[in-house]
Amino acid sequence: MKKASVYTRGGDMGETSLVSGNRISKGDERIDLYGEVDELNSFLGFACSELEKIKIDSDLYTYTLGLQSRLFDLGSNLACEKELQEKYKLPQINDDEILKMEAQIDLLNSSLKPIQHFVMPGGEEAASRFHICRTVCRRVERSLVRFENHNPGELPDNAVVFINRLSDFLFIVSRYVNTNLKREEILWIP
Repeated sequence: MKKASVYTRGGDMGETSLVSGNRISKGDERIDLYGEVDELNSFLGFACSELEKIKIDSDLYTYTLGLQSRLFDLGSNLACEKELQEKYKLPQINDDEILKMEAQIDLLNSSLKPIQHFVMPGGEEAASRFHICRTVCRRVERSLVRFENHNPGELPDNAVVFINRLSDFLFIVSRYVNTNLKREEILWIP
């Protein structure tokens, strides 16, 4: 069996193909956006590798890996014109995914002490990695909103809601990790 080439040379002139095959500039706002989603997914993989290592919650680890797949779903939709997403049968982020994430947030949060102040990012390494994911996720959210402002109706359904909820989830996971590893959170008290 012949091994596929890693490089195609197709982007050497500063263009790339969307799912449809249409070529656009690599400097296009759409490319930035799904590149940021890919970056978030990479950081989430980095956080998951530490979560797996510390072995505090295998269900949380499995669920978080599933979120990486949902980020690929989102990225594939961002890499396709809205009117062609159905034609290519791209997986969508549906309302059930949002509800599942809210249930996970509620479950994890139920074991945490209420907080009255902002939590400083940090603590255990796994928690710190999830804080990084959270800040990258917030950047993705800002980019999604900016993209929608410039391209009304082009965002996949539930994109902003999913990313907004994901940032909440990542914050709760960071707190959950610190709590389970008996690491005291540092609060910002002005």
